[in-house]
Amino acid sequence: MTAATRSTIAELAAQLRPSLLRLTRMIRNQRADTSVTLTQISTMATLRKRGPMSAGELAACERVQPPSMTKILAHLEERGFVRRKPHPSDRRQAIISITEAGNALYDSEQRSREAWLTQRLGALTGEERAQLRAVVPLLDRLAEH
Repeated sequence: MTAATRSTIAELAAQLRPSLLRLTRMIRNQRADTSVTLTQISTMATLRKRGPMSAGELAACERVQPPSMTKILAHLEERGFVRRKPHPSDRRQAIISITEAGNALYDSEQRSREAWLTQRLGALTGEERAQLRAVVPLLDRLAEH
């Protein structure tokens, strides 16, 4: 790769990064229930995707310290969004799972964000939407590496 190519790629990165950050921030701010934090929603998303797990496993998945996860789970459990069951082989641990209420809240959060994005995409021309559609696989590839 030449120095000119590296420079061009660096310029693209400098242009793309703030736009992606701004768009991500705007999407995250489209909330159905602001009494639940983004970290708590992320925790529920992990439970939906990966299934029931211990608080320690969940903390590792979410990249938070165990004491922080304890607080997150206490709030979610208090609101009825997650439940604890005894661990089948280790009585010191519990297995955490998302409840129907947690799933409903998560679905509502997703619908709010998708509605906002749908409205914004509707303001673009058909050609602009086609250009964005073509970029989605590239963004997916960037996120994989």
